[in-house]
Formats: sequence, C-alpha cells, structure tokens
Amino acid sequence: QVQVVESGGGLVQAGGSLRLSCAASGSIFRANTMGWYRQAPGKQRELVAIISSTGSPTYADSVKGRFTISRDNAKNTVYLQMNSLKPEDTAVYYCRSWVLTNTYWGQGTQVTVSS
Repeated sequence: QVQVVESGGGLVQAGGSLRLSCAASGSIFRANTMGWYRQAPGKQRELVAIISSTGSPTYADSVKGRFTISRDNAKNTVYLQMNSLKPEDTAVYYCRSWVLTNTYWGQGTQVTVSS
C-alpha cells in the first residue's frame, strides 16, 4: 500500500519562506515521479511543480524563481522550498506520487500567507 504524507505547512507573512515535505512509502521511491499541487478555496487544483525520477524539475509559471522542488531518495522524501511567498500562494498543498500506472495523493497541508 502506497502512502503519501505531507508536512510543513503553516502561516507566514508575505515575503517569507516555508519548506514542505512529502514522505512516500510502499513503493520504489527513486523510480517515481513526484509532484506538488495546490488548491485554493473556490478554485481547481493546479500543478505547482514536478520532479522526475532522475531529478529533473518542472514548475508552474506562477512559482518559477520562487519555489524549488527537490528529492532525497535515501529518505523517500520530496521537498518544496517556497520563498518570497505571496498571499495568492495561500492554498492547501498536496503531494502526488506516480507509481507505474497509478497515482497517489496525500491528505494535504495548509499554507496561509498573510499580507
């Protein structure tokens, strides 16, 4: 059974930083593409960043230059370093793991950026 668990959300002032973590278990982590998504109230869930099994990142235009996705295969963990946060970054952030033909989601972690 694959499990995906996020942590690290919280309340931060605009311009501040947070680092989210996502621990995945139950599969060969190093072979999986991992991603971060977010969903703000009243909006659809959107892609924030993806990192391939080889470590190649892809970012949404809205976070380029501010967010960095990385992975530590020894710890089965993917990170999202978020800098220069804006109020519009406020959302529930979800981690997603692609395992073969299936995908698995975490329960989400709230990020709130105050102005």
